Amino acid sequence: MRKTMTLVVMMLLVLVSFGKGYAGAGPSPEAKVILVTAFEPFGGEALNPTELVLETLPDAIGGYAIHKLLLPVEFVKARVLIIAEYDRISPAAVIMLGEAGGRSAVTPETGAENVMNAVYGDQTFPDNAGYAPDHLPIVEGGPEMVRSTLPVDEIIEAVKAVGFPCERSDVAGQYVCNTVLYSTLVHNQGAVPTGFIHVPYIREQGHEDEPYMELEDLSRAASAAIGTVAAALS
Repeated sequence: MRKTMTLVVMMLLVLVSFGKGYAGAGPSPEAKVILVTAFEPFGGEALNPTELVLETLPDAIGGYAIHKLLLPVEFVKARVLIIAEYDRISPAAVIMLGEAGGRSAVTPETGAENVMNAVYGDQTFPDNAGYAPDHLPIVEGGPEMVRSTLPVDEIIEAVKAVGFPCERSDVAGQYVCNTVLYSTLVHNQGAVPTGFIHVPYIREQGHEDEPYMELEDLSRAASAAIGTVAAALS
């Protein structure tokens, strides 16, 4: 019962946040901060590469302070937290990082769809709070798709230039990664560059039969991506 009440309260907070609209949600003219988010481990994993990448990022890239936020892998709580932090710090850009096990390249996403889902065929994958939505809208009546406002092509070239595989992805999934991307884009309505970058497993996770990258390489790739966004802001 307590978990159900908590979920209801969190959902109401989300609705209130979206109900406020865009007014006052943009950056201040002097904003020199980029919000970078990552996720905690999920699905029985002991590690999430994005959390480790976040820890290794420098405090500033390209003249912009890097504000780091670790998100829970929870459909409702993650979107509440990222929107609250966005409104609190008014960043000049938002870059979200997430794990995409099985991918062999760093993959900037081009958009997100208005669906949160944890049910795939006869398998269910609850989030870390035990919540398993079945093809529910993120925002009731919201647009079917929203597009990343990051310079995706430039990010791809920058990551490749430092020696790592990188390619665009048009499918952010329907899990929590997609939910926070969609929610943030709808909330800020394009006020600042906002988008999501998926990364492969790292060696330390032990998925020997799956593609992976070294943590140091992922950190360099992420820094190159962030630097590209910072350069576009200048």
